[in-house]
Amino acid sequence: MMQQLQETPNQKNSLFNAMNRFIGAVNNMDQTILVPSLLRDVPLDGDAEMSSLKSDVDEGDMYSYYQLLKSIRRDIEWGVRCASTEEKRTESATAPRKNSDTSVASLEDEEDEEDEDLQKQLQFHLTGLQGVLSKLTQQANTLTKRYKKEIGIGGWGV
Repeated sequence: MMQQLQETPNQKNSLFNAMNRFIGAVNNMDQTILVPSLLRDVPLDGDAEMSSLKSDVDEGDMYSYYQLLKSIRRDIEWGVRCASTEEKRTESATAPRKNSDTSVASLEDEEDEEDEDLQKQLQFHLTGLQGVLSKLTQQANTLTKRYKKEIGIGGWGV
């Protein structure tokens, strides 16, 4: 399990701290929700923050979203599961092959352009990841509050 560290004002927007906040929110949710089955058949549309999830979650209830948040936490802590070997074989078989007539100079030019673009790509994806983690953290906190409200302890530990 990842250890949570205190963040300084300079680190507030770091990816590491965004992941820690999300993992902390999901851990809190997991410790608070002692009977997850009570979330079954509780619709997401009772909350403005949660209603936007309805299209992303198959069943559309709080239990399925609870499971989704826990799964995302597990992927962050332990790594994303690898694609099956069959999928990998299919991808490699259908991948376009480079024409052997392509000159070495044009390949080097393409690699230089890709290297220059890597920093922009990384910044783009980090920004997106931080935004997604921030939303997921808010939604884990909302799910926890909603559970407390459902079982009648809405004002405890807020």
